[in-house]
Amino acid sequence: MRLFAFTIVSGLVSATYAQKVRVMLLGDSITEITCWRPLVWNQITSAGLASSVDFVGSMSNLQGKCSRPSGFDPNHEGHSGWQAYDIARNNIVGWVQDTKPDIIQFMLGTNDVNIGKRNVQSILDSYTTMLNAMRAANPRVKVIIDKLIPTSWSDATVEGVNNAIPGWVQAHTTSQSPVVIADCSRAAGFTNAMLESDGVHPNNQGDQFLANQIGPKLIQLINDNIATLSTSTTSSLQPTGGNCAALYRQCGGQGYTGPTCCLQGTCKVSNDWYSQCL
Repeated sequence: MRLFAFTIVSGLVSATYAQKVRVMLLGDSITEITCWRPLVWNQITSAGLASSVDFVGSMSNLQGKCSRPSGFDPNHEGHSGWQAYDIARNNIVGWVQDTKPDIIQFMLGTNDVNIGKRNVQSILDSYTTMLNAMRAANPRVKVIIDKLIPTSWSDATVEGVNNAIPGWVQAHTTSQSPVVIADCSRAAGFTNAMLESDGVHPNNQGDQFLANQIGPKLIQLINDNIATLSTSTTSSLQPTGGNCAALYRQCGGQGYTGPTCCLQGTCKVSNDWYSQCL
């Protein structure tokens, strides 16, 4: 019967470890119609994490020009032409409440500048509204904010947003819900040669640049999530709070000298030699 108890506990641990890290890739057309997402998936696969990751979102399209890796998870929340201002006020709450992401990566603001003619503070305020919604859905959400890729004409407001992002991150990151930067800006090396002829969207070279900037940050946070889950699962199976046993642990039987009360459930007799918290 002790072997039976061990099997139950092992099954619980395995099931918990099998939970995938939910990742939302959020943005506009630079997320939706370009090819860096499958390139990042290749990095995740090379890191041995593909089976541990679930990309989430209401969209699942991928442009025909993009290669589709084996096992690629196409879900995302990239919406061509959409502004951070509108997403913050009309969409983000529903998206994150539906999917409860563990990690959210986003690049938003280009359309706020080019279409909405919004200023830096308006865009930062939208970031704050989105972050509050993300944390309401999951207080431990980890966030990657991308600095914006440049336009071919080096728009001053885009550069202003990028210059303001580090201060915004410093003001809003917490140990429970960290915010980190993936620097996709001109200052980090993104050049006009990495843009399509429209001067706004990345070409193949630009996609590779984005993947190289975003992928390692994402992989680090995925690993952090897996490590946290492992630690919390192990802790939950250990007796705490005095002399009581954790759920599914032994709590009685002839010759047994351990705790006889249960932190969760009730101590139920299986036979003369074994009782278990169920």
